[in-house]
Amino acid sequence: MSFLFGNRSSKTFKPKKNIPEGSHQYELLKHAEATLGSGNLRMAVMLPEGEDLNEWVAVNTVDFFNQINMLYGTVTDFCTEESCPVMSSCWRYEYHWADGTNIKKPIKCSAPKYIDYLMTWVQDQLDDETLFPSKIGVPFKRNFITVAKTILKRLFRVYAHIYHQHFDSVMQLQEEAHLNTSFKHFIFFVQEFNLIDRKELAPLQELIEKLTTKDR
Repeated sequence: MSFLFGNRSSKTFKPKKNIPEGSHQYELLKHAEATLGSGNLRMAVMLPEGEDLNEWVAVNTVDFFNQINMLYGTVTDFCTEESCPVMSSCWRYEYHWADGTNIKKPIKCSAPKYIDYLMTWVQDQLDDETLFPSKIGVPFKRNFITVAKTILKRLFRVYAHIYHQHFDSVMQLQEEAHLNTSFKHFIFFVQEFNLIDRKELAPLQELIEKLTTKDR
């Protein structure tokens, strides 16, 4: 949500994805922002009474894309082919890219290349009206939650890379509070609706426990 970042000049990595004003999803986004403003992240992620789960997941997935887009945008100068020749979170976790369409067999690539592929792929999913319908009354596909899980699993990898490889830069830029709040919000959301397998979260498990235990 925009309140996390105040009025700072924000350099996004990819163009921001906007939810059309006047749509029901825009109203849901405003509801989420208002709840987030109270500072209670656990309450903020809960499905509002009477709302559709698919629509709530869709609105929040778009919002997390925008947040991560902004966060990664602040460290792109430090995430280069030379500094990050492989896409990893820490020495134990390395990610290879495949999207199942253009690149079917996973390829090893640098972190900036991987994240470029990943964010472009997510953008394509968000722009697909059959997957993320913006008009009221247009039903979501049956496999929507499965697609959303894949998107969120991949977005998590960008958080993991930033934390493990660029946290010093984040601290120099005085962005750590924004990064921590955004990540905590993301984790509460995926935990609330069981959207990412625990094993996928392993690269940041210690941090997740630290950020979430005091809110139990």
